[in-house]
Amino acid sequence: MSIAEEALEVKTGAKLQTKRIPLWPGIVLAALLLLLYRHILIALVQDWWNDPDFSHGFVVPLFSLFLLYRNRERLLATPEKPCWMGVLVTAAGLGTLIVGVMGAELFLSRVSGIMILAGIILTFWGWQRLRVTAFPLLFLLFAIPIPTILYNQITFPLQLLASQLAAALLPLFQVPVFREGNVINLPAMPLEVAEACSGIRSLLSLGALAVIYGYFLEKSIPKRIILALASVPIAVAANAARIVGTGVCVQYWDPNKAMGFFHEFSGWVIFLFSVVILGIVQKALSLAGARKGSA
Repeated sequence: MSIAEEALEVKTGAKLQTKRIPLWPGIVLAALLLLLYRHILIALVQDWWNDPDFSHGFVVPLFSLFLLYRNRERLLATPEKPCWMGVLVTAAGLGTLIVGVMGAELFLSRVSGIMILAGIILTFWGWQRLRVTAFPLLFLLFAIPIPTILYNQITFPLQLLASQLAAALLPLFQVPVFREGNVINLPAMPLEVAEACSGIRSLLSLGALAVIYGYFLEKSIPKRIILALASVPIAVAANAARIVGTGVCVQYWDPNKAMGFFHEFSGWVIFLFSVVILGIVQKALSLAGARKGSA
């Protein structure tokens, strides 16, 4: 290594050292945010623990922290350009928090935390560092349960779609069916596609996993978007396959066991199968990109 290169390396290292994030101000600010959001965060963790549809929430903040740690050198190397626009974003976040608390709307209260974090980053670091941290911040949205009114609007159509697909496929296995809404009438017993069987759980978890998967394995943003969108039909088809398997077991095996152990155990199997399908889609996207590049 030449003397000039060594001097450049020392200068770059010194520059990075001078740009290190001050520790104590960050700790004080984090403590104030935790104090402000303590009740909201406790309720959020309780939702993750008690509601299986959102149990993936435990993983989401850990992954966001991992992304920040992984990109720490890029973050430190990005110039600091404090922007007063961040004060407005922070104020908007505080306003959203007040509206959420006053209106007992948990979704707004929780989203306000992400807005305030974005405002703080913009205020003290500027737009360039906000861009570096944008993906970890936005990924935190996966940890927030969707509003109840929207949840109900999604789950019922998913229930009907899953029952329609299952009713169309079960005759292929010589299982006679008669569907009434989300209830599939079998010779042995009626099979109700309840809210818990709508597939929303696997849809949310697979969507979050697809974003993580695309981040590590795809550099192209359009391919990442395609992979994330592909998680929707994969989750719907996988849930329909689970209902079909349950119906076949009801018809040819033991209805009690089919609705008990098999129904619960098949959920894990089907989710793993969905992950495999997601991997196949990602591989197909990579191969398609490689062929297009070589053409």
